[in-house]
Amino acid sequence: MPCTIIVGGFFGDEGKGKIVAHIAHKDHPTIISRGGVGPNAGHTVLVGEKEYGVRMVPSGFVYEHADLCIGPGVLVDPRVFLREVDLIGASGRIFVDGRCGVIEEEHVARDKESEHLSKKIGSTGSGCGPANADRVLRMSRQAKDLPELAPYIVDVAEKVNCAIKKGENVLLEGTQGFGISLYFGTYPYVTSKDTSASQIAADCGVGPTQIDDVIVVFKAFPTRVGEGPFSTEMSLDKSHEMGIIEYGTVTHRERRIGNWDGKMARYSAMINGCTQVAITGIDRVDPVCYGITEYDQLTETAKVFIHQVEEDVGCPVTIISTGPELSQIIDLRTKR
Repeated sequence: MPCTIIVGGFFGDEGKGKIVAHIAHKDHPTIISRGGVGPNAGHTVLVGEKEYGVRMVPSGFVYEHADLCIGPGVLVDPRVFLREVDLIGASGRIFVDGRCGVIEEEHVARDKESEHLSKKIGSTGSGCGPANADRVLRMSRQAKDLPELAPYIVDVAEKVNCAIKKGENVLLEGTQGFGISLYFGTYPYVTSKDTSASQIAADCGVGPTQIDDVIVVFKAFPTRVGEGPFSTEMSLDKSHEMGIIEYGTVTHRERRIGNWDGKMARYSAMINGCTQVAITGIDRVDPVCYGITEYDQLTETAKVFIHQVEEDVGCPVTIISTGPELSQIIDLRTKR
């Protein structure tokens, strides 16, 4: 479809980066535009033996034929951005909207020095909260004010909408997860803005009538980094016993692990306007499923879980990740 939004359905770390990269390779979008908060969310993409962790550049960068955009609703840390552009060689095909808010070094310092943010809330310390506060107060600089960003500045909203009008495929990539939305998440243990699909569209300057599909990514065993309620959380001893040990891409803190939460998934799907579901970590439901690429190869245990997800969410599961590598995936979008 011409315009698809991909967002996380739980607390983040759902594997959105891999899903975006997979869909990009399959659907050949001309533009992948990122919404969300800023560099406080990391996306990990594994291609063969090489692992990429990005915080500013859209995780769909692994598809080399798409222009990469950062929408006007996103905060930009020029130091992080320029480092990643050099790291992945994206110069010439990555663009920043001139209206993006800028994260200054003093925002990072305020974030880390705040007892409330760093200790109680469990902030990533990337400066996003203070930068968004200054943006709301109309005190912050914009990306167009920085000479070092001048080569990358375009009107991203216009660029994206022109592509949609031409009937080209466009992916809008969300960051963070629904559970830490400023509006709908476990306040005050949330990020500094909304993270739902509606916000991602607005972040990129795309109106609601232009959206064709919303793919919500859920993890079979949801995870959470930092403080805040987590109703299905299991003990670390239990998760270690199951072989589930994960660390945050940005903070490197060990992630808290929980069981599937059908109630939260249903509510998340409702608010996000979900049309399709992507499930990651099915190989943790049944390790026998690791790496398979056909639905018929799934075990009965895994199929029962998928059916439960569809019943809980009320939408079809069309993408199933069976391992961390990009090729380890089942794509049912053309078969359902």
